[in-house]
Amino acid sequence: MDEKTRIEKDIVMFEENLKKLNFKDENFTQSKIVELATQYYKDSKYYLEKKDYFTAFGCINYGHGLLDALLKF
Repeated sequence: MDEKTRIEKDIVMFEENLKKLNFKDENFTQSKIVELATQYYKDSKYYLEKKDYFTAFGCINYGHGLLDALLKF
């Protein structure tokens, strides 16, 4: 799988994980973490468009890490 395809796949996975969050129990800290993760997601899409795959991959991975923490706890 090439870099672009891998990043696109990770972006879709991020979108799916974002839908899994239970916003009913959301508090201020959780909302700030989701906001930060979403900013990384948007940055990833920007860098992907610019063909800066290295930065795009790093951004989406930071976003995934933040969401994973919320999903696990």
